[in-house]
Amino acid sequence: MERLDRNWNSLLQELRVVQTGVQVLTGFLLTLPFQTRFDVLSGPMRVVYLVTVCTAVLSTALLVAPVAMHRLLFRRHRLRSLVLASHRCAYAGVLLLGLAVSGMTMIIFYAVVGTVPALIAGGSALVVFGAFWLLLPMGMRLGLRRSEPSPPTP
Repeated sequence: MERLDRNWNSLLQELRVVQTGVQVLTGFLLTLPFQTRFDVLSGPMRVVYLVTVCTAVLSTALLVAPVAMHRLLFRRHRLRSLVLASHRCAYAGVLLLGLAVSGMTMIIFYAVVGTVPALIAGGSALVVFGAFWLLLPMGMRLGLRRSEPSPPTP
């Protein structure tokens, strides 16, 4: 039970870091169509915008979901299922956040300097997020499995 408490507290700390950022990003995206320069976006870039809004909204929902789950499960002795479900929500939410920030990067570069730089910037952002949020941790995880014995499971 102590291990589950530690896992839950660790997860909450991680969520505190990303929740504010994803909420600000989503709010910004939701106000964008009401700006005068929104007309600069071409048809395909409006599709990128809508996909970006969807990923940001889904990311917000997933990253805030653990709080709602905790409220509904409070004092129900369901910590194990809460930690597992919250972990999955956080993982999916962070992946969607990377897509949303990449899309936002593409939209901003398109509005400022055009299509080709937008594609390069958006693709580069996607590569950076993929490298630091997926490949590096997975490599560390595989390296950990090879070099250190795993802790006993309760």
